[in-house]
Amino acid sequence: METMLAGMCAGAVAAALFASGPGGAGSCVHRTEARFAPPGAAERSPALTYDRGLVPPGAWIEVRRHTAWDGATTVRLRVTGMRPGHAYGVHVHARPCGADPQAAGGHYQHRPSDDPHEVGPHNEVWLDFTADRHGRGAASARHPWGFRRGEASSVVLHDVPGGAGARVACLTVPFG
Repeated sequence: METMLAGMCAGAVAAALFASGPGGAGSCVHRTEARFAPPGAAERSPALTYDRGLVPPGAWIEVRRHTAWDGATTVRLRVTGMRPGHAYGVHVHARPCGADPQAAGGHYQHRPSDDPHEVGPHNEVWLDFTADRHGRGAASARHPWGFRRGEASSVVLHDVPGGAGARVACLTVPFG
């Protein structure tokens, strides 16, 4: 089972975050990649598939988070092994993945609100994509804000693009 978690954002780097200025050493990059496995598979993975037709076991996902010196955040997604031609909705969610697709909780929101007008790519991280004929896809989102510690923990793939849809896969990502 391939799993990789990598980051460069601790201690001295975080302390230098604002001191370094634009383009300086104060930016942080985190990368998480894994192969999807069904819940309960013999080899545990941070990437779980709930719909094997849309996200087959063995499909691959990578998520990179880059936080710039000014606090702006870019999240990038790459996948392989998906159903060719299918359009997926993808969002950052509040909690880690679990055997139950609902374990990841709701979408992470920059400004939590019960107002349905606050749901969207301006207040959430949306990474919708359509897999190409080889099952590959990619997306990115940039926001002028960063994640609150402990409140963003996964990326959930949905069966349709937009704000809702059945949860077909999940990757636990240490955003905080």
